[in-house]
Amino acid sequence: MIEKLAGGEQGYLERLPFGALKAAQTGQPAAHHGSGISPASQAAPDLLSDPGDAMHSLVKELYPICRSITGDGVRATLGCLSRYIPLDVVEVPTGTQVLDWTIPREWNIRDAFIKRLSGERVVDFRNSNLHVVGYSAPVCALMSLADLRSRLHTLPAQPDRIPYRTSYYAETWGFCLSHNQFESLCDDDYEVCIDSTLRDGSLTYGEYLIEGESSDEVLISCHVCHPSLCNDNLSGIVIATALAQELARRPTRYSYRFVFVPGTIGAITWLARNRSVLERVKHGLVLTCLGDAGRITYKKSRGGGAEIDRAVAYVLQRKASEFAIRDFSPDGYDERQYGSPGFNLPVGCLMRTPHGEFSEYHTSADDPSFVHPAALADSARTCLEVVDVIENNWTYRNLHPFGEPQLGRRGLYESLGGQVASDFRLAMLWLLNMSDGTNSLLDIAAKAGLPWQSVKDARRALCREGLLDMLDQRPV
Repeated sequence: MIEKLAGGEQGYLERLPFGALKAAQTGQPAAHHGSGISPASQAAPDLLSDPGDAMHSLVKELYPICRSITGDGVRATLGCLSRYIPLDVVEVPTGTQVLDWTIPREWNIRDAFIKRLSGERVVDFRNSNLHVVGYSAPVCALMSLADLRSRLHTLPAQPDRIPYRTSYYAETWGFCLSHNQFESLCDDDYEVCIDSTLRDGSLTYGEYLIEGESSDEVLISCHVCHPSLCNDNLSGIVIATALAQELARRPTRYSYRFVFVPGTIGAITWLARNRSVLERVKHGLVLTCLGDAGRITYKKSRGGGAEIDRAVAYVLQRKASEFAIRDFSPDGYDERQYGSPGFNLPVGCLMRTPHGEFSEYHTSADDPSFVHPAALADSARTCLEVVDVIENNWTYRNLHPFGEPQLGRRGLYESLGGQVASDFRLAMLWLLNMSDGTNSLLDIAAKAGLPWQSVKDARRALCREGLLDMLDQRPV
């Protein structure tokens, strides 16, 4: 139940411990074009039941799947996630116009190799799905090494690593291999095979709506198009799933919409198909690169001063660890689609080390050993702390604004004077002074530099004593 307090005040995310079940969700949207994915089981593993180990296990399970912007790899990934959350799976046919883009042909791959004439595979897709340039057209040929070289991609500065390369919208084919592998190629001729298909099909994405007390929504988005790369972005996928699993158990003020989309084209597709939803999106986060050992980094929404920006900044400032906050830029992940000028949604991007700033980025070194259970757990906790702030960020009015009300006779003040003020007492004084109908709880907590829990406890006490009244408005 949502806790009802005096003066109309409500508390969210405070009464249910992890693992307590929320009342049954209703009104889940029906799948478009057929889901093919069954609802999550009540007995699904709890991804937040341990310090990151369950999330890391899911990363390892998803790691071998060859994902792209379309195809069976995305479907297989969403199928795995459906054990944890009930996903509405949407299939958008090839050729569909989505804003300025068109859904491409669907790509799938069964096998690929470069083989010596003796039969030895020197490059083998079965060992790493990064070995093939994403969306490679099918090929089966006998080629000289001289002709093959232009189709081979390596990282000379990182000779042991396989690069990740794609060509979604210009048909071609190619292989990626370590530079050491490349240097070992010495035969005159090689058998080359990419057993792939490019044909009309669909783009697939997953969606899960958790209905709250309000129809206003928080959008959580992550990209599901990268193959065997863990930090970018299996980390974002498993944290989004864990967050959805946890919020489904709790009473919430907002509704929460989780979207698992292929990067760029997937977010654009979701936006094109959901214009009627967009006016309800009040906050949003893109989750990516959340499993490495670096500090947490937050990239602000396009406007830079949205409530989600202030909430994340406050949470990070209260954490003991280092963090970084960056202004919006039209480069990066799908925050740039949600924040395009026509939509301008208040969506920021939460990550640890930003893309391109860790040496493992888009290489075979972004494997399960690069993401850490402790980092996944810390990132998930940070997300939940941000949710707690936006859930409880109301605006209040002091009902006794002329002079400070006598807290002692209400049992809210220490009977023995001269002591250092506690966070709870300071929070009461700040709330009484600043609650003039223009400052939200977040505004006051950030200005006072006080813990969020102390501010919530003080709010509860003052409301129960009839000293604060909640205004029926959402901070902006």
